[in-house]
Amino acid sequence: MRVSISKRRFSETIQGYIYIMPWILGFLLFTGGPIVRSLGYSFHNWEILLPPEWAGLSNYIKIFTEDRLFRKSLFVTFYYAGGIPLRLIGALAIAMILNQNLRGLSFYRTIYYMPTVVSGVAVALLWLWVFNPEAGVINLMLSKVGINGPEWFWSEEWVLPAFIIISLWGVGQPMLIYLAGLQGIPTQFYEAAEIDGANPWHKFWHVTFPMLSPVIFFNLVMQIIMSFQVFTAAFIITNGGPANASLFYVLYLYRNAFQWFRMGYASALAWVLFAIIMFFTLLAFRSSSLWVYYESAKRR
Repeated sequence: MRVSISKRRFSETIQGYIYIMPWILGFLLFTGGPIVRSLGYSFHNWEILLPPEWAGLSNYIKIFTEDRLFRKSLFVTFYYAGGIPLRLIGALAIAMILNQNLRGLSFYRTIYYMPTVVSGVAVALLWLWVFNPEAGVINLMLSKVGINGPEWFWSEEWVLPAFIIISLWGVGQPMLIYLAGLQGIPTQFYEAAEIDGANPWHKFWHVTFPMLSPVIFFNLVMQIIMSFQVFTAAFIITNGGPANASLFYVLYLYRNAFQWFRMGYASALAWVLFAIIMFFTLLAFRSSSLWVYYESAKRR
């Protein structure tokens, strides 16, 4: 009997590997393999049309000592990442509103989530029109109340705030995750808090926030990762301008790889970006023990 069970488990294991083999091969050929290869290229001078030449750490030394555009792109990306709290708070506020007993809840969910599935190019062109300083909707509305709107994408001072506003429009994905987390909080906790005389703020701070903290943490990590990978909107709308004021890191990496054909240097930039994202992700994980509540861990 045990032999037959063992054979069946072995057969099921083999079948499972056969089913996932296409994905494993695709990952190794198109994702894992290029990632490992790029690490090797980061130590070479390679201009695509010419054979790679060993350069050691020269690419990395140049990045941190000579490349002013690297520092500029890093500043731009960090500035944009400063909008993460606004996106998290905005998504949570919308989710809490939609968590009420509203009619047409599915419709509102769809409306708020739709921007996340629309083509990035189409969204970029839409916002390029919205922020047009002469015929755009934003400046037109500001003129109605006597305010001269800024030049937005054509202004070094306002181009990054404009991109942050665009990011707030696409909070549908974290909002939906928040909403799922809110609906998973037992109503008994709120009833007990009301019996104890808790007001809405107390219920949020002592019930909603602790129970939702794992979801907040997940959205925080995802926002950190995505904030450092902005490309499409910057490439379509400003292409890094004006005067490199919107030169996001990935856009600068793209220029080195596919415009200037410095593939070795671009590979080094990619691994520096990986290290930066890994650092802030690990920092978020290390801080999670201070504010993220896990019920299963509490029971242990």
